[in-house]
Amino acid sequence: MKNRALLYTIVLIISACTTTVTRYDLLIENGIVYDGNGGQAYVADIGINGDRVVAIGQLRASANDVINAEGLVVAPGFINMLSWATDSLIIDGRSQGDIRQGVTLEVFGEGRSEGPLNEAMREQTIATQGDIKWPVEWTTLDEYLEFLVERGVSPNVASFVGATSVRVHEIGYDDRPPTAAELERMKNLVREAMEDGALGLGSSLIYAPAFYADTEELIALAKVVGEYNGIYISHMRSEGNRLLESVDELIRIAREGNVGAEIYHLKMAGQQNWDKFDAVVEKVESARAEGLDITANIYTYTAGSTGLDAGMPPWVQEGGYESWRSRLQNSDIRTQVLEEMTTPTDEWENLLLSAGPERTLLVGFRNPDLRHYIGRTLAEVAKERGQNYADAAIDLVVADGSRVQVVYFLMSEENVAKGVALPWVSFGSDAASMAAEGSFLQQSTHPRAYGNFARVLAKYVRDDQVITLADAIRKLTKLPATNLNLRNRGELRENYFADIVIFDPYEIQDHSSFEEPHQYATGMQHVIVNGELVLRNGKHTGALPGQVVRGPGWRGWSE
Repeated sequence: MKNRALLYTIVLIISACTTTVTRYDLLIENGIVYDGNGGQAYVADIGINGDRVVAIGQLRASANDVINAEGLVVAPGFINMLSWATDSLIIDGRSQGDIRQGVTLEVFGEGRSEGPLNEAMREQTIATQGDIKWPVEWTTLDEYLEFLVERGVSPNVASFVGATSVRVHEIGYDDRPPTAAELERMKNLVREAMEDGALGLGSSLIYAPAFYADTEELIALAKVVGEYNGIYISHMRSEGNRLLESVDELIRIAREGNVGAEIYHLKMAGQQNWDKFDAVVEKVESARAEGLDITANIYTYTAGSTGLDAGMPPWVQEGGYESWRSRLQNSDIRTQVLEEMTTPTDEWENLLLSAGPERTLLVGFRNPDLRHYIGRTLAEVAKERGQNYADAAIDLVVADGSRVQVVYFLMSEENVAKGVALPWVSFGSDAASMAAEGSFLQQSTHPRAYGNFARVLAKYVRDDQVITLADAIRKLTKLPATNLNLRNRGELRENYFADIVIFDPYEIQDHSSFEEPHQYATGMQHVIVNGELVLRNGKHTGALPGQVVRGPGWRGWSE
């Protein structure tokens, strides 16, 4: 018996000594893993080879590179459901503002997308570029996304095809419905985009010329998206006085188009509409109980940002900017516009009137001669110029050669917190991803560009305890990936893409403010995109491993 025990011990020792130790490209050790499903965290190692997670557990392994994540949260990379980094990534592919918050996928396409473009649209895109110019050599949405990746970007990129872009491609900026032939061509453009990998159809219905599209037109396009298992996503026709009617329209498009639908940046705009939160939730949850996939995303601030066009009636903007500008310089038309700008209405969304000039902050001008107004309210500028606010707004639009970027303070903090807590709500910045350096400093911006995702974890999880960390990570990862029908992203699972964030939950913090927006978030230690470290020890590595992420209709899935 003694000899048998000794032999057994020897065999164990030999076995242990000869066991092959697995080697990985990258090994994350001892992290507190939140896998994206909303469940309890656990301590584990994660092995990565190439661009994939290949093992999760207590790994007896070596690696070319090792990250000690003891005491840190390890989670899937965050998905920005509403990104306007379409230009900023061309200027600087590092995506510093978002990468430092853990965003590994930027989703574009709120109404306007970078394709399809016809020649007139391509020329307009070139003409409206800012201080930095770049060639516009693409015509399709897929070509644009591939252009970004070839140029080099840190995050992954994806896009909806814009309902506005499809409309302008065939109709221009006219305020009329499409002919049968035009609508058929619009549907074909959507079909081509879906087969190229678009995620679905995006609309932005408060803005001209999107405002000119009726519900039937949108249903027709949504039906095409439904054929490819894509979704319809919308900045609805109203987020204020006709908010409830706009939710009804979105639900109808989902039902008749046979698609899932998502509300962009769910909000109750204007104090007179703050009490509509519960009614909106009731409509959405009733539709979900019916079996419709209705969801929403939000940004975590009480102010939005768009242009002064959202304070002028859509009819005056027909034909595009030059026609709009010309009309504003006609004294009779200007008188009519001034009256409509200052008169409450349910016929169109007047964000300037809802916010008021004292709560309208000027943040972006094309014309360098007007940039001294950046950081001041419209009320202050109007007073300095000896004008009422509506006259000042018109003159600024005419003088700047653009719609002028502003911040509107419109929402209540109570409603923002209630939105964060909704189980079917994910997050989007509705902003570019900039660097706090170079040409970006020539303009101001909304703090959501640097802080939206860190703010979820700092304010709404750690400080105010509105939601748990596990649920916040689910809403930043698996929820949007599921809504978008993405393959092998949004969770920490074997054979999923290695898009991973590692952060200190006690140190994560947004710092960007309306007064000083160009400030990075802190507390994010490491960010991995497609298996490659993009952020290490809080510093950008310069790596640009981002790829195009394509939707469920992509023809490549069957090739």
